[in-house]
Amino acid sequence: MSHDELLSFDVAALGEAIRARRISPVELTEAYLGRIELLDKRVNAYITVTAERARADAARAEAEVAAGNWRGPFHGVPVALKDLCYTRGIRTSAGAKILADFVPEYDSTVWARLAAAGAVLLGKLNMHEFANGASSTNPHFGAVRNPYNLDHIPGGSSGGCGTAIVARTAAATIGTDTGGSIRIPAAFCGCVGLKQTWGRVSRYGVIPLSDTLDHAGPIARTVRDAALMLNVIAGHDPNDATSSREPVPDYTSRLEAGVRGMRLGVITELTVGTSDEVLDSFRAALKVLESLGAALEEVSIPAIESGIALATAIMSPEAFDFHRRWFPERADDYGADVRRTMETAGVMPATGYIRAQRMRAGLLARVLEAMEGRAALLAPTAGIEPPLVSNLGRVLATPGGGTVNLVSAVLRFTAPFNVTGQPTLAIPTGLSRAGLPLSMQVVGRPFDELTVLQVGAAYERARVPLPPPAL
Repeated sequence: MSHDELLSFDVAALGEAIRARRISPVELTEAYLGRIELLDKRVNAYITVTAERARADAARAEAEVAAGNWRGPFHGVPVALKDLCYTRGIRTSAGAKILADFVPEYDSTVWARLAAAGAVLLGKLNMHEFANGASSTNPHFGAVRNPYNLDHIPGGSSGGCGTAIVARTAAATIGTDTGGSIRIPAAFCGCVGLKQTWGRVSRYGVIPLSDTLDHAGPIARTVRDAALMLNVIAGHDPNDATSSREPVPDYTSRLEAGVRGMRLGVITELTVGTSDEVLDSFRAALKVLESLGAALEEVSIPAIESGIALATAIMSPEAFDFHRRWFPERADDYGADVRRTMETAGVMPATGYIRAQRMRAGLLARVLEAMEGRAALLAPTAGIEPPLVSNLGRVLATPGGGTVNLVSAVLRFTAPFNVTGQPTLAIPTGLSRAGLPLSMQVVGRPFDELTVLQVGAAYERARVPLPPPAL
């Protein structure tokens, strides 16, 4: 089988083929390493490539499968991690100069669970410095590029994850999401991103941005792949006191169930302030769901507009608290945009943080009221197409020569569901006229990832597949 053929399979197909010994983990890993060697100098998705480790993982997986000891769908499958996730003996930089030489002594739980499932580690992925931004334009390791157009951002802060999936330099990835950074790269790169319920997945060994908003989760090719990865990484972890003891279902169990008879709410406030192309693509996706038998209803949640302000009021002080070990003494070692956010966070009053934390329950209550009698909510994942690569922090350039503010045009759509902690899936809806990906998000009740994945899978099956980027 050629390398191109090997790289064309998603995790679900790879798992079955490896189990049946139709695909060799060693050959598969060599195909991915070759693809990284060929393309990564252009897309810059990786900070560290662990080729020697990957080959050892693959050889071990191949021997285990040959001996009849198949561990599951990720056994022998090459994956990569956002460089926030601790990997014992392997550099974990957080995309930062300050941690450029940091080598952890233990594994993050997300990687430990994937490793126990037999996954092959390809390396650590590029990102926005310390995850504190939404463009993945990194001053220390270089800007990550959008695989559909290298002049555009992949979204952040998990930009390397989205790019690696679509450039086919990893079969699946782990990203993190504090204000949207799993869903935004998925939206801008044209793949699937799942921010599961807060507490559903352990954050032990994941360098924090904002402790009460952070999520670690899958960025993958398909809804099924995201569900398969969640099956591996979900569940209580005694090392993370905030991880939930809620039972873990089989997240693939309802992927074929469809949406016929489901009532789905369309969030009115998040259909305002989008580009025409985003709105047209979103409305086309809604028509697909209607054609599948779903009943769509407009729902108004005025409180959703407070989401970005609440997220900022919580995120900034929590990030500053973590960075007190370095800031301001090493301020010059930060990129300009992250340094500015640290300086601002350092003078924010504690009362704002306290009030924002108190208001979180109110926002969740309003969203759940809107969900009463409805299975899930729908909205665009971002209000714009991917902007141009820039190092301007929250203000990025557009192809027409203007600028766009990432807070109002992107984070406004994603951050509310970090505040509420609800499971939210980003899924592609098509390409813009300029050939850039567009996306919608499916929002569920806490710990109801099954419904979110069910809706996403039904839409994915019916949607016309996105053409791959011309890399």
